[in-house]
Amino acid sequence: MGGAAIACLRLLTILEKTDGIEVKMLVQEKKRNSLNVNPLAYSWLQKKWAFLRFIKERLYFRFYEKNKEIRFAFSPANTGIDISEHHLVQEADIIHLHWINFGFLSINSLEKLFKLNKPIVWTLHDMWAFTGGCHHSGDCENYQIACGNCLQYLKNPSKNDLSNLVWQRKNTIFGQLNIHKTTIIGCSQWLTNRARKSSLFDGFSIKSIPNPLDTTLFSPQNKVVSRQKLGLPIDKKLVLFVAAKVSVIWKGFSYFQESLEILKTQIPNNQAIELVILGESNEETIQKLPFKAHALGRISDIQQIVSIYSAADVFVIPSIQENLPNTIMEAMACGTPAVGFEVGGIPEMIRHKENGFLAKYKSAKSFSEGIQWVLFEADHQKISQNARQNVLDNYSQATVVKQYLEVYQQLK
Repeated sequence: MGGAAIACLRLLTILEKTDGIEVKMLVQEKKRNSLNVNPLAYSWLQKKWAFLRFIKERLYFRFYEKNKEIRFAFSPANTGIDISEHHLVQEADIIHLHWINFGFLSINSLEKLFKLNKPIVWTLHDMWAFTGGCHHSGDCENYQIACGNCLQYLKNPSKNDLSNLVWQRKNTIFGQLNIHKTTIIGCSQWLTNRARKSSLFDGFSIKSIPNPLDTTLFSPQNKVVSRQKLGLPIDKKLVLFVAAKVSVIWKGFSYFQESLEILKTQIPNNQAIELVILGESNEETIQKLPFKAHALGRISDIQQIVSIYSAADVFVIPSIQENLPNTIMEAMACGTPAVGFEVGGIPEMIRHKENGFLAKYKSAKSFSEGIQWVLFEADHQKISQNARQNVLDNYSQATVVKQYLEVYQQLK
């Protein structure tokens, strides 16, 4: 589940088709019918233990958290499972780590893995690997020296607070890694540059390789046909918002709602716009929106998701913390321009007024201007073509897998 898992599965799919590579994916719990994905938790009891590890870590952090809104934005990684003796790990020539939190691997688990002295590639999907526990540090740059005094996430920040203790523990185990047999990958230039500034990764090889996308699968479909298939109006401007869970604070839904309120006062015929919400939401939230909204819920069928992207006139991503969102990539591959805040890796994907609109950070007014520009002012055909071409040039499977194979070859 989630963007990191989707990106990892997409890389797995490409590598499976590559000569000379045998790839297996080891996960805590399997939720998809993928042949080479191997779960640690098979039985009902094992799945319960996995869930209890997650709960144990969350309960531990509740004693430290600043408030419940940031409960899942900080991982102390004090609970996890040892996979160092697992036969897939033992057989592997290279261990490729992705997102390993929420009770899967603890810091102790990582230490046992590192002691195997196998070549390691670690693809970062957020900042957790090089901070004192937070997944995104915001404006805080303590991770560049040593974490501590964590004002954003901890209720009692101090020099020796939980963030400092986690940082110190990571500093100890990262010192056991052979820097010549380890490569750190950032999915965006933004994340890569932050990793390079981290004291924990000092001396390590750090590269930037984006997430891959199947551009034959994610490709433009006829807009009218897509709308008819989905039961959406063909005579409206459709604004698409996508999030696994709309209420997650980092997804910025409140900024989206505020921008729509502004937009409603500025366009002469606000009935020309309708909204499409893809992801888990509640009826009360949808009813508060100033335009008619089509809440589609969670959808896992890829062909249907491609139709949704193709049906939209603009894709909006008001996130206030992001790395390299798969959703922007997917929307643009389907020829749908995007509007997003200038944060994280988003400016690497959205080129202002070329394939979308970059709004000023946390400015609902600027975000509203972006939606209006894409819908009513821009050359829609041109920016749609630019959006698609940007994905073909930078995020296609062939482009990404070539870069990863070079990394593997250097470590072999």
